[in-house]
Amino acid sequence: MQIRGKVWKFGDNIDTDAIIPARYINVSDGDELAKVCFADHRPEFANDVSNGDIVIAGRNFGCGSSREHAPLALKTAGVGVIMAKSFARIFYRNAFNIGLPLIESEEASEGLSDGEEIVVDLATGQVESTNGQKSFSAKPIPDFMRELVQAGGLVNYLKVKKIKEK
Repeated sequence: MQIRGKVWKFGDNIDTDAIIPARYINVSDGDELAKVCFADHRPEFANDVSNGDIVIAGRNFGCGSSREHAPLALKTAGVGVIMAKSFARIFYRNAFNIGLPLIESEEASEGLSDGEEIVVDLATGQVESTNGQKSFSAKPIPDFMRELVQAGGLVNYLKVKKIKEK
């Protein structure tokens, strides 16, 4: 499973309030949340992000509150994968539960810049620039977690699994 897109670069400790400001917490529709994703932190994001684009960040991405709105907004906006040096634990689970893949790579987080086009292989952890000039390794996503992503999240995964068991 490969994801190809443009890099959106962020720093360390990007919290859920930066992803979805608290004033939008009463919104639960993914399409509406996508329109205000990073509204205060990077206002151009919601209008300019394309399907498959890749968010790259430093340490502790998704820290702060445990709101599920943050990964939902990113997924609905079209983000194909988020790569960071590390993730807040609850954000990590919330993202996979809705089918949004996360991958950890310290070297890629440091070595890539805003706007670069890259390809991320979720199974192998290989990250390469489309111009072939940069290559990085990341921790591949475990098989079970990739199954969650491919199913579109935990709820869909369980529905499919239950149907197969009948």
